Amino acid sequence: MPIRPALRLSILAALALCVAACAPAPLPFARLAGLITSKELDEVSGFAASHAHEDVLWTINDSGNPARLYAISLRGQELAHFDVEGAKNIDWEDLASFNLDGKHYLLVADTGDNGGMRKSITLYVFEEPTSLANGTLRPAWTIHARWPDGPRDCEAVAVDAAAGKILLISKKRKPPELFMLPLANPGTEWREPRRIGRLSGVPAADPELQRSDPSMAKLFSQVTAADVSPDGKTLAVLTYGSVLFYRREAGEGWAAAVARDPEAHDVPLIPQAEALAWSAGGGGLYASGEFNPAPIFYLTPER
Repeated sequence: MPIRPALRLSILAALALCVAACAPAPLPFARLAGLITSKELDEVSGFAASHAHEDVLWTINDSGNPARLYAISLRGQELAHFDVEGAKNIDWEDLASFNLDGKHYLLVADTGDNGGMRKSITLYVFEEPTSLANGTLRPAWTIHARWPDGPRDCEAVAVDAAAGKILLISKKRKPPELFMLPLANPGTEWREPRRIGRLSGVPAADPELQRSDPSMAKLFSQVTAADVSPDGKTLAVLTYGSVLFYRREAGEGWAAAVARDPEAHDVPLIPQAEALAWSAGGGGLYASGEFNPAPIFYLTPER
């Protein structure tokens, strides 16, 4: 979704005022935490909290950019970047961090498909770098998959490491579909995501937005990012218009959790909101989008 020049200027002015005054965002659950100013990071499409480095986020750009992972501070400063060998950035759309067998990992989801034409998707798993110095990475393992009933755009991917599963949410289907894949290394075997449910209660644009900006209203409910909380109890989902929290009870699966209406908040001032990640401690989330400079908001859901 392109940003109109006039809107770009007004957003920049608003962000500058927020940063200068150190004022909280107008929403009670959101505050401005930082600003990404690196010119290399102008299409941020995913966030993941580091488990190896304190107060560090990992991020990526989407299609048309190098296959590269970036480490940034919570305030948005670029700390390091890693070129990925043995991987392509066809359309990287989300990023997740998780711990498995005593090791820290990152998962990059090459799952975007704006035209609905891709026959397959790829997920790359990396051991998280132990040093924040520019370098290269190779995947620890790669998961190749085909959708069960034809292509679909997917920009939201999360990892439930305790269950050994990857969660994928379709972007444009109404209601959004929830799929699941095994996290384990499949070797050369191809996988097929299994649909386990659909997301309930995703807010649509209100009548005023439908009248004033029909293009934005059409995009409002499209899912662009997701992340599972460190305690495994909450799936956070980002759309262009909302931040949603689906909580599950003890012993309950994600299909049952997303079948109930979520806690929902309006998205704060994030142009093209497409990046969302729980903090390493799980107290809140960091969110940003495809814009430069890009604001980083810290979101605190109800408990």
